[in-house]
Amino acid sequence: MVMATTTSTTAHTSLASVTLEVADPEAARRFYSAFGVDTYIRLRASETHSTGFRGFTLALTVSGPATVDGFVGAAVDAGATVLKPAAKSLWGYGGVVQAPDGTIWKIATSAKKDTGPATREIDEVVLLLGVEDVKATKQFYVGRGLTVAKSFGGKYAEFAPGQSSPVKLALYKRRALAKDLGVPADGTGSHRIVLGSTADTFTDPDGFAWEAAASLAPTPS
Repeated sequence: MVMATTTSTTAHTSLASVTLEVADPEAARRFYSAFGVDTYIRLRASETHSTGFRGFTLALTVSGPATVDGFVGAAVDAGATVLKPAAKSLWGYGGVVQAPDGTIWKIATSAKKDTGPATREIDEVVLLLGVEDVKATKQFYVGRGLTVAKSFGGKYAEFAPGQSSPVKLALYKRRALAKDLGVPADGTGSHRIVLGSTADTFTDPDGFAWEAAASLAPTPS
């Protein structure tokens, strides 16, 4: 039997950068430098109204529990609030902190025991967008030219990373993501995050804004 195939004429698109909108860029720059993630994000001044859960998290995957503790400790020392203390779980070991600018960060490892000393190395950074309908939003992104790398029905989808960004993009159910982070799912106003696109400018079904990377000011933290 011959399987029908379709060829997309949409230009390939990928995540080029992640820009956090913050009230005080200098303070945020100091925090993220101390936290150890400053090379993964950009910062931009904004006073846009936002309340409650902003609908996303940035997740760090590291080598072991001691490294998780090190990143959590560095974040707290720099002014972060602990939303979930680092602890063992079914999947490994991890904790959740909220930066002074409001951005939520999850630090985790699949390892339940350390096999070496703590490091300041990050294996992977994933931007998880909390969306109402994973399947529909996944199809929207495919239509914009992004390539799906992993997909688990209507629960989770991950896209192939771009050459220019060290951050992966993934989709998760909004309420499930909020529960995982230990915060209420309700939130209004701006997401306070801008995603850099290797193609054009657009807004996804959940209101996450993408801007053509060339139009974003080169202001890494």
